[in-house]
Amino acid sequence: MAESSDQESKTEEPTEKKVRDALEQGQIPVSREASIFATLAALMVILSFLVGPGVLQLTPTLTGLLDDPGGFPLSNGADVQNLLNVVGLQALRFLVPPVVIITVFGLASSLLQNAPRLVLERIMPDLSRISPIGGWSRLFGSQGLVEFGKSVFKLTAVTSVVVVVLRSSEAKAFEAMYTDPVALPEMILNIAMRIVSAICIATIVLVAIDLAWARFHWRRELRMTKQEIKDEHKQAEGDPLIKARLRSLARDRSRQRMITSAARATLVIANPTHFAIALRYNREENPAPLVVAKGMDVIALKIREVAEKNRIPVIENKALARALYEAVQVDQVIPAEFFRPVAEIIYFLQSKQAPRPEKVQ
Repeated sequence: MAESSDQESKTEEPTEKKVRDALEQGQIPVSREASIFATLAALMVILSFLVGPGVLQLTPTLTGLLDDPGGFPLSNGADVQNLLNVVGLQALRFLVPPVVIITVFGLASSLLQNAPRLVLERIMPDLSRISPIGGWSRLFGSQGLVEFGKSVFKLTAVTSVVVVVLRSSEAKAFEAMYTDPVALPEMILNIAMRIVSAICIATIVLVAIDLAWARFHWRRELRMTKQEIKDEHKQAEGDPLIKARLRSLARDRSRQRMITSAARATLVIANPTHFAIALRYNREENPAPLVVAKGMDVIALKIREVAEKNRIPVIENKALARALYEAVQVDQVIPAEFFRPVAEIIYFLQSKQAPRPEKVQ
């Protein structure tokens, strides 16, 4: 009941990250019926192209062995090894091609559904896979019911196909009792080919339905709740509280560096407590005064405190201080429209050599 309620709460389609993580963990949509169909198709190819020629190649060896057993001496180990080599070589020639074809078809059925991935977690021991409770839920859950329905469909389809094919070949079966025994293998092969081909055609519908169901069931299992989407977005973008804290720390460090840089200033223009702009002017460093620090309120008081501590002139000019604060950033030279008023202040300081703060009206 709890699992059903949890599944009902997952109403949102999975995000790209959720799908990517599922693929990386080996959770991929796989149709088992596609593998069975590939095996049947491989068997059809084997019956159509390999069994006849293979039997013709194997027949002389078996005929010679059965007609003249004494022709193969077994007096010592070398004779036994020779017999095994002859018979084994012919058997390998007969069996290897079918095994290769079945393997290729099986691999193709898997590769065409999903790209190959090496996921070590899927082969690690997991006690939940042998849990009786988990096995019970798999058997009697929605997936178990779907598998049961597919099994019933396959059993019904295969039984119907076999019955229809055998009934259509009933007359040939009776005629076989009066025909040459040499023709029996070919007749049996033809009947087997008809049965396998009919089963392949019947299972095509099941394979198509199972492929669609596997994709649908996989997407449904990956569905997320609204809270999971929010948590994933928060994880991807970063926790807002942590990001705000980091920004606050960065601003604090920046302010501390800026206040420390105020000790290098040539003069400070203030308003008188709300704004403070620390300017450094050195012809060899910059063609115009450089803003090394600026601030409002508490930061402005800190800048003035540093200036007074280092005997840097503090000029109170409300309009100029406010205009500079809004127009210039730290580590930038002042714009051309401020050259004249700032130059007048610098000239005034150099001419008067003021040892303490002065107020310019």
